[in-house]
Amino acid sequence: MARRRLRFNRNSEADVDMTPMLDIVFILLIFFIVTAVFLDEEGLDFTKTEGLEPLTPVAAISITLDHKNQVSVEGRIVPLSFVEAAVQVHLAEKPNAVISFLAHDTARLKEVIQIKDEMERAGREVSFDTYAETQRSARLD
Repeated sequence: MARRRLRFNRNSEADVDMTPMLDIVFILLIFFIVTAVFLDEEGLDFTKTEGLEPLTPVAAISITLDHKNQVSVEGRIVPLSFVEAAVQVHLAEKPNAVISFLAHDTARLKEVIQIKDEMERAGREVSFDTYAETQRSARLD
């Protein structure tokens, strides 16, 4: 008989009452919700234009050195020694202009360096680029 009682006791499982644990979980949940700090963060508004001025295009003075080592300032051919003077004339009309220097791939390095150094000595920032003949014809179109 003792064996039957042991078998009977082994097969019967004791149920665990989960109600007290659920009560504690809900109390903790309510506690954390009540004590939580919710931040009201303010985002950036990109639609406001107060105090901002519209961007104005920057004037540019173009210097071009072609494959024959001829220098042109704003489309007018000038001798190499008068490049700085021609640029100064245009700077009188456009004082905040930037200088755009475009040299052909086959132009002599001596002239390129001389023009770029003269412009930098005058205190102007020079944007420099090179081109091949096919690129220049495409830019002029």
